[in-house]
Amino acid sequence: MAKIIVLMGAPGAGKGTQARLLQERTGLPQIATGDIFRALAQEDSPLAEEVRAVQASGRLISDDLVVRVVRERTGRPDCRNGYILDGFPRTTVQAEMLEKLAEEQGHAITAILVDVPLEILEKRMTGRRTCPVCGEIYNVYFKPPRNDERCDLHPEAKLIHRSDDVPEKVRVRLETYEQQTRPLIDYYEAAGRLHRVDGMRAPEEIYKDIERIVLNGA
Repeated sequence: MAKIIVLMGAPGAGKGTQARLLQERTGLPQIATGDIFRALAQEDSPLAEEVRAVQASGRLISDDLVVRVVRERTGRPDCRNGYILDGFPRTTVQAEMLEKLAEEQGHAITAILVDVPLEILEKRMTGRRTCPVCGEIYNVYFKPPRNDERCDLHPEAKLIHRSDDVPEKVRVRLETYEQQTRPLIDYYEAAGRLHRVDGMRAPEEIYKDIERIVLNGA
């Protein structure tokens, strides 16, 4: 049976990297709800018009409308053998709607959580520095540059610390994630569908575990 992979992980956990690797190596399309809504902005269809009207009014997009958008996208031929969901579901209500959609499509749902302790996530994000010349990423805690605040490859370049990577903003992002996602994690755990993957390792090691779950269900 084809699978719907619900990929979850806090900011800084490396979920995006794993979604990209899964798409490249298994051929399953990565369906990110943010990308779908951006694409709809350029389309001329009744659904796109409805989404634009809601966005223009400043109202939140309802669970029902989000699911209709996901149903339309995942009903296309490239999703016939399954797909990876990134950013959906966000609530238990959406998760219940996804159950019905999966049943309609004849797919099985597998939820995978890239699990990293919150204190490590905070250090990953607050310690992040980027070279403005080559884009090389450093971390003052885990991968510091040889010379303080200077790129190893471009010593003339002072590393950039993003404004949203300061401790106060990072804590808010992580707390928001925890509050919003905890019920979803509990939902899939109770359903016996949640697989936890240790996100403290190298990306390739994490990927091997995820691929094994996707291909073999264990």
